[in-house]
Amino acid sequence: MAKRKQHKALKPKPSGKGRGLRPWRELKFFGRLWRVLWVAVVAVWLFTVLQVLLGWFINPPLTPLMVQRWWQQLTQKDRPVHFERDYVGIDDISPNLVTAVVYAEDGLFMYHNGFDVKQMKIAYRENAAGKRFRGGSTISQQTAKNAFLPHSRTMLRKAAEAYYTVMIEAVWGKRRIMEVYLNIVEFGDGIYGCEAAAQHYFGHSAAKLTRNEAAQLAATLPSPLKRNPSHQTPYFRRRTASIQSRFKWGNVNVDKPADKSKLKRENRETLIDFYRWKKEQDRKKAVK
Repeated sequence: MAKRKQHKALKPKPSGKGRGLRPWRELKFFGRLWRVLWVAVVAVWLFTVLQVLLGWFINPPLTPLMVQRWWQQLTQKDRPVHFERDYVGIDDISPNLVTAVVYAEDGLFMYHNGFDVKQMKIAYRENAAGKRFRGGSTISQQTAKNAFLPHSRTMLRKAAEAYYTVMIEAVWGKRRIMEVYLNIVEFGDGIYGCEAAAQHYFGHSAAKLTRNEAAQLAATLPSPLKRNPSHQTPYFRRRTASIQSRFKWGNVNVDKPADKSKLKRENRETLIDFYRWKKEQDRKKAVK
């Protein structure tokens, strides 16, 4: 009878399934570094999601811009420390102001998904030509910037602004975006939100703003520290009259979804389309 060969029982190698994460002490340097990085990324992402979810129903008590302005007031000589702010719901804001800021700042507010690529291209061309600085930002982008980010002109801040814009468009919707925007936007040095502005400049609540008063506040928004209803330059008065004339187009209703099928094709470009276009423009400029 053939002698059977005795085989040693081979110990099966662990498949790795179901083992979970390796203990920290077993990781080498790069393994530890990688874990720290992705944990940090997930933590930051969860923090931003929490910010947006809370902002859906909790009114921002302060914004980075308010802190920046307070510090500037505190450290700059002969600049008084001043702070006015009074949050109100959108039902307590005159429809005249909603209409005025849309016509002044973002005519496609009710149609776009956060970005107006056509205006971004116009702003890029004007800035490249050396004309006065123009941002090309929508109300949604301005809300994202004012609510969550410090004011700076860096690519990192612009990328973060785009990220927050996508999120608030998806979670908040137009009504909430408009409400937050009108309550945190700067209308003068230390004057934040439409209620404080209405009381400061006109002596009554934001609910009672007339078309002319609403147009004046809307004309303030591009540069509130330089021009506002208390410092009306000839340009400011022309701008106010121009905004007021646009009321003939009808009132903007943030509770009524817009018919987005009316948009022209060029206004349906995405943010990715814009950055591809910008990259091509930069390449052409470098070749010249």
